[in-house]
Amino acid sequence: MALAGALTESFPTSMLTLYTFGPAFGLPDASPFVTKAEMLLKLAGLPYETRRGSLRRAPKGKLPYLDDMGRIVADSTLIRWHIEKTYHIDFDAGLDPEARGIAWAAEKLMEDNLYWAVARVRWLDEANFERGPAQFFRGVPAPMRGLAERLVRHKIRRTLWNQGLGRHNEEELVALANKGVTSIADILGDRQYLMGNKPCGADATLFAFAGSLLCPVFDTPIRTAAERHANLVAYVERMRQEFYPEFDPAAALGGELSRR
Repeated sequence: MALAGALTESFPTSMLTLYTFGPAFGLPDASPFVTKAEMLLKLAGLPYETRRGSLRRAPKGKLPYLDDMGRIVADSTLIRWHIEKTYHIDFDAGLDPEARGIAWAAEKLMEDNLYWAVARVRWLDEANFERGPAQFFRGVPAPMRGLAERLVRHKIRRTLWNQGLGRHNEEELVALANKGVTSIADILGDRQYLMGNKPCGADATLFAFAGSLLCPVFDTPIRTAAERHANLVAYVERMRQEFYPEFDPAAALGGELSRR
């Protein structure tokens, strides 16, 4: 269900290029921020292609970034604003000011809080690290691989400390994350999309981040808490079937188990 599908013919025929990490763990991308950006392009009905990006070449040292006919836009939210301004698309069309505010607050809860909680249990828990992030280092020569892993994980630990969530113990972190998950599920309620019967901009974020924290490849108390919310689980599955039917996290779990 593209917000501007019927208008696609009026857009420039040049292809937009989104630079990504690439699929992983049965998800459209290893990063929910990349999936969010791609979802926005899908919702806008814009023609685009994805390419594997490089953090070294990324303008802000992060992915995703968008190349729109030579204009480079880095950061998923700035990509959204660029799409809205350049292609005259209002992702939140039909929402009143209160609903727009709730949608924005829900996005920031997912991006600035839940994301870091999931990053901690995924990168700093040994079992989950081996299930997932360790594969990012397979291209590093064996003699240097351990050092590279330690350096990156140390950087993530320091980032989490500076962000704040890294200062909490495991019980405190899980309690905070679970409260966030419950709040998102409560906002969603029994609606088809986050704020009503059609997707808004925050649905790009909700699908990306809820899909990431529900990924069955990782065994985390946050995932367990999210699975208790049937409406959130059903939402992610509906969105996956609608926008990414080619990806199946459950199948990825089977592949992960076969490698152990």
